[in-house]
Amino acid sequence: MEGEKTLKAIVTGGAGFIGSHLCDYLITQGYQVVALDDLSTGSEANLEQLNDNADFELIKGSVLDKRLVNDVVKDCDTVFHLAAAVGVHTIVEKPLQSLRTNLHGTENVVEAAAAHGARFLVASTSEVYGKNNTDGLTEDADRILGSPLKSRWSYAAAKGLDELVAYIYGEESGLPCVITRFFNIVGPRQTGRYGMVVPRFVTQALTDEPITVYGEGTQRRCFGSVFDVVPAMVELLDTPEAYNRAVNLGGREEVSIKGLADRVIELTGSRSGIRYVSYEEAYGDGYEDMERRMPDTTLAHELIGYAPGRRLDDIIASIIKHDTTGFIAPQAVVV
Repeated sequence: MEGEKTLKAIVTGGAGFIGSHLCDYLITQGYQVVALDDLSTGSEANLEQLNDNADFELIKGSVLDKRLVNDVVKDCDTVFHLAAAVGVHTIVEKPLQSLRTNLHGTENVVEAAAAHGARFLVASTSEVYGKNNTDGLTEDADRILGSPLKSRWSYAAAKGLDELVAYIYGEESGLPCVITRFFNIVGPRQTGRYGMVVPRFVTQALTDEPITVYGEGTQRRCFGSVFDVVPAMVELLDTPEAYNRAVNLGGREEVSIKGLADRVIELTGSRSGIRYVSYEEAYGDGYEDMERRMPDTTLAHELIGYAPGRRLDDIIASIIKHDTTGFIAPQAVVV
């Protein structure tokens, strides 16, 4: 509208799966958008559709570069912080590097946002709930984590501290801050390379390779669509009642991992069978998983009317349609 200020947003991790969809959406909402990404797990291909858009810029760099972060954030009024170590494979294999990215990176970004008066959203994860398998995890549910000496739990610990840092900045500086906790968000552009289960299953099924499942596949999850979650992120940051709160975002259709594999096989028309793999074979001794993780999204509904409308079959179909990775995992899948 004439006379209105054009908002400028930075999306850290903007070349990643969720980040690139967020960049797309922000452009449609009239934002100028800067994506900051070191491309360690993100891909420029995810942003090709924005290459010729005058309102978009990709800056290649790390959130660990404090000076760069400050220089980019000072010209923006809105910050979406999605940059993080991606996938349980990465966390287990590179725990120290992952901790540095998730802890120091978040501190750099939120400090810059507070210094320059920018609204701030930090993307957190359902991993913070750990082994709590309550039917419908609310935002104030207890966190039940394993030993801090097991690298499996370093991600949950780091993201919990990320939330705390953002919360304290919000309380002490008045920074408009929102924390979103994602529950297994999936969709096109997501790769199975870092252990994400749905694209891994789809790629295996499309090539008639065995679909690899942990244990007996009795773990239960809810999968949410990136197309439901991205608009909710933007709307939450436009909602003062959401400031300095954690908000769950995800789907509500629960499925076992064995059931997910069966559904992917059916929807792809695949000849794949299912191969069951132990956690020890996949990760070595001491790996722990959660039997159930289901979100309660009541708060998101109360704040912004969040009501995820895409069914699991629709979500799987969107990945089948856009599967171009050609990547087949050699062993097990991460949930």
